[in-house]
Amino acid sequence: MFDCYDVIVVGAGHAGCEAAHAIGTLGSRVLLITMNMGAMGQMSCNPSIGGIAKGQIVREIDALGGMSGVVADHTTIQFRMLNKSKGPAMWSPRAQNDRVLFSLYWRQLLEGNLNVDFLQDTVLGLVVNKNGICGVTTQLGYTIQSKAVVLTNGTFLNGVIHIGTRQFSGGRIGEGAAVGLTASLRGLGFHSDRMKTGTPVRVDGRTIDFAKLEEQKGDENPGRFSFISTPQLKQQRSCFIAYTSEAVHDTLRTGFEFSPMFSGRIQGIGPRYCPSIEDKIERFSHRTRHQLFVEPEGWNTVEYYINGFSSSLPDDVQVAALRKVVGFEKAKIFRPGYAIEYDYFPPVQLTSSLETKLVPRLFFAGQINGTTGYEEAAAQGLLAGINAHRRINDLYPLILNRSEAYIGVLIDDLITKGVDEPYRMFTSRAEYRTLLRQDNADIRLTPLGYKINLASADRMRKLETKIKAIDTVNFFLNQTSIEASEVNNYLAYNDSATVIQKQKLASLLLRPQVSLEGLAWLVPKLNQLLLNSGELAGEVSEEVEILIKYAAYISKEKELADKLNRYESLAIPIDIDYLPMVSLSTEARQKLSVQRPETIGQASRISGINPSDISVLLVFLGR
Repeated sequence: MFDCYDVIVVGAGHAGCEAAHAIGTLGSRVLLITMNMGAMGQMSCNPSIGGIAKGQIVREIDALGGMSGVVADHTTIQFRMLNKSKGPAMWSPRAQNDRVLFSLYWRQLLEGNLNVDFLQDTVLGLVVNKNGICGVTTQLGYTIQSKAVVLTNGTFLNGVIHIGTRQFSGGRIGEGAAVGLTASLRGLGFHSDRMKTGTPVRVDGRTIDFAKLEEQKGDENPGRFSFISTPQLKQQRSCFIAYTSEAVHDTLRTGFEFSPMFSGRIQGIGPRYCPSIEDKIERFSHRTRHQLFVEPEGWNTVEYYINGFSSSLPDDVQVAALRKVVGFEKAKIFRPGYAIEYDYFPPVQLTSSLETKLVPRLFFAGQINGTTGYEEAAAQGLLAGINAHRRINDLYPLILNRSEAYIGVLIDDLITKGVDEPYRMFTSRAEYRTLLRQDNADIRLTPLGYKINLASADRMRKLETKIKAIDTVNFFLNQTSIEASEVNNYLAYNDSATVIQKQKLASLLLRPQVSLEGLAWLVPKLNQLLLNSGELAGEVSEEVEILIKYAAYISKEKELADKLNRYESLAIPIDIDYLPMVSLSTEARQKLSVQRPETIGQASRISGINPSDISVLLVFLGR
């Protein structure tokens, strides 16, 4: 019934969709197996994409040729650039999305890829021989052969849903758990553990008094995630802000004795940076209120997601507490919040290509690796898909380092440091965040995506046009001066010190009060250069201004990255025996023997490995 596929992808969440699309686009035949064809690319929790550090990841996915940014742009109902009051390294795009359209658009994209086949079924086990993975077995009784397998199982592996004292098997509310695959993997020698996450109530917007809430509108000039041409957002839906109170907290406390988290029924570790509302009022008992974001689920629905009110308390307690929030006095819910426990596999069992160390050509991506978040999952899925294709075609894997991309930081953290709680990305995790800005993701990564045949020729041509325009404007600013008499009124108006002699435009642009837009208004030729960029004018202007204003910071960070990268990629022989190296600490010998880092850079980031241990390794490697 089934031919032998090049790659089988198990799971059609954000990781699975990116993996399958990349594999098919690169030319390999892929079978995407999902338990529910109607939930492909499902936004299981909040109806939004991006956010702090996450928005940078989405732009990197897009720059490489992935599709999360395109899907987000086609389904956006509100767009905001976060952290605009800070430096550009911190700017992070975020979109509210239509949950239904997001899933539908992903399905349409995948169905339009002729190399992607589909099967609605549950994978129970893996078929492995002495050479590695060679297929999967399913609930419907199929044994399907393939050259590689990518597992992207999300929260479905032995998933258990908790609402108060009730608990039942499930991978997501209304959907069953995936049982059998964990046992199959453990039988092959993999180690697994448990994690927990949760989601809040969904509320009927017809029962919310929005007049009592703070309105949060989108940006006046909304941006986009994708660097290619996607729809410009012409209208937006507002979000709203509400607050809990002592009365809300007191009501929630009445359910603590029934809480699966406080009673010990939940053993899995939850996300530190997305705690449940009961966890927040317990840990931060001195706080009299907590902020809630009231987020629409789509263009044509009255359903609202209450961000910040995740809970696994009994549903009657959730409703009673919610009705004590100002504006929610008459609230009706569509479904209660719940917690879910699931299996994951510590990612130190992976190589930097996301291939498992135990079984050749078997790849893991997404929450199976202990991460949380759509964006983190999509990034892993993209890289796992690319590398599965490259592995079966005897090509070198695509590995991004920490100075190239947030995706590189993500994967390096996972495979070298491991996780002891659900991992999410922050800008603070990146040592080179001034280099890894959201605005330059295409400049950093599209040439790489084009080189491996994932990013299209049109995308590459557009980037080349953009770079040429940036260079032209940059050159003009550095070569052109303006008379004091022509610029002083502008400077005075913007509370910037006036000048007594003519100044280079680039020198003036270094001032925080001076913008490229303002200089273009003063210098017609500069304005014309920007207009010549056409639809890219906004991107060109932003990039040039950042490059000039932050040149010193960028240069310093590049210098540091270059210095550290000299040893970062220095390879360690795969068969090296650490145990006889008595100059290494005992802890170092043990951890290096277990984790088997591929490079000196990876070894240096393993917990317990100190600089003296790295020095010993460098001597051993002849450095």
